[in-house]
This record gives sequence, structure tokens and C-alpha cells, in this order.
Amino acid sequence: MTGLAQLGKVMQIAYVPADFDGALRFWTQVMGVGPFFLQPNLSPPGSYHRGQPTDAVFSIAIAYWGDVQVELVQQHNDGPSIYKEWRDAGHEGMHHSCILVDDIAEAQRAAEAAGGVIAQEIRGQGWGVFYADMGGGPGTMIEVMQASAATLERFAIMKQASIGWDGSDPVRRFG
Repeated sequence: MTGLAQLGKVMQIAYVPADFDGALRFWTQVMGVGPFFLQPNLSPPGSYHRGQPTDAVFSIAIAYWGDVQVELVQQHNDGPSIYKEWRDAGHEGMHHSCILVDDIAEAQRAAEAAGGVIAQEIRGQGWGVFYADMGGGPGTMIEVMQASAATLERFAIMKQASIGWDGSDPVRRFG
């Protein structure tokens, strides 16, 4: 593998729908993906949009479709973010894909060397995430995450819940 594909395999496909609740209904009722785990009103400290601090507030809902996460994102305020840019531009469809890495600093160097612009980032102690706009238009942003042990545990719980899911309790709160 060459380019950014060498960093890891895609583990998530994310959408920033105009109708968040409608998207949840579509994914659970039509696609049969679920249950979704809702994490409401997030505003992580240490968030930056295009190099500047941001106070964006958003909710995410995550479910597993086999080994791949489906993430839906809804922003609740006008704080600068990649999600607000997306919605303001009237985009629909896939917003970004995500890969997990062991070394976020090395992944950021690789993304920038490939022409990516760091559009948003959140850094914590021993973990981090950045979104690189790779310049190919809608759907070509990549999220790169160095996950904490707690995040990986949450993902495992979500994935386990999806195995044999019978359609009950399609949206559950997490966190």
C-alpha cells in the first residue's frame, strides 16, 4: 500500500445529514444497522478548527455495520467546525472516513506530506484525533484517531451490541 492507505484500514464512514433524526430512522429501519449509541452535546476541550480554538457543540450517533462504524453527526451551534462548513455548503452524503493509528504525529506528517490540510483536531493525554481535508471534494476528508483504551472499550461494547441486533431500542445513550 502507498499513500494514506498505508496508515490503516477504514473503520468508520461518517455523515453530517440535514435531518439527523431522519438519518437515524433510515439507518435503523431501512438499512437494519444498529443499535446507534448517542453521545449528545459534545464540546471537547482542546478542539481546534483550522488552527483556532472552537466552541462547536455537536452530537454523534455511532453504530456498527459488521466491522465498519457508521457515524452520524449533528452540530447544535454556530461554532466554527468542519461540520458547519459542510452543512453551510449544502453538502449531503459521506462527510469523512476514519482510520485508527498508533502514532498520530506520524499520521499527521503523512497526511500533510500528501497535501492534506488539517481542518480540525482534538488532542488529549495519550490520544488525539485530526481531520485532514485531502482536497478531493465532498467525502474526501479523513479522520485519523489515536484512540485511548477507554474509547476502544466503548467501540467494543457498541460492536458487541450490533451482533444479532433485533431492531429493539434503536437509539441508546452513551456517555
